[in-house]
Amino acid sequence: MTQKDVVKELLKQKGGILTSGEVKEAGVDYKTLQRMSQDGDIERVEHGLYMDPNQMEDEYLLTQYRCKKGIFSHETALYFHDLTDRTPFQLMLTIPSGYNTRLLKEKDKYKFFYVNEKLHTLGRITVETPFGNQVHIYDKERTICDCMKKKNQLDSDLVNEAIKRYMTTPGTDYSRLLQYASVFKIEERVRRYLEVLT
Repeated sequence: MTQKDVVKELLKQKGGILTSGEVKEAGVDYKTLQRMSQDGDIERVEHGLYMDPNQMEDEYLLTQYRCKKGIFSHETALYFHDLTDRTPFQLMLTIPSGYNTRLLKEKDKYKFFYVNEKLHTLGRITVETPFGNQVHIYDKERTICDCMKKKNQLDSDLVNEAIKRYMTTPGTDYSRLLQYASVFKIEERVRRYLEVLT
């Protein structure tokens, strides 16, 4: 197997996206990557990140690669959970306080929320993107709490509609919702919503 074949095989395994670190780990010379990029066999997305040029770009997977600690949240998570029909025009992610990512500069494309490191992975689950790749988002209950907490920074109609939809979805876990609400100190607000909507 040539080094080029190794890269192509890795691309298949990794959903069409590779970092130069993963390539190096597989024993492939950086020059092979450069040559493949010049020949159009792979596409350099940014420094240290490459993708298969024949593959549809999975924005969610690409974002996860570019912002390792980012977890899709708020309106983006609502979309993944079918709690809104609106495709997010801005990808929303939650990152630990103090974490820095190059994506912070791209304000049109991304909106970031900060949270204490201890609460960052609370309710994190893995889901499939429309392209069949795995990414991290928050579960429904954490997403509802996040949206209630930051409602003034979001589309309030979209949030209200999502909460109503959540309440009528089978498998809704109210005890988990209240548990998260207590952690995020919005228990009263959540209880009021529950009383009005149930």
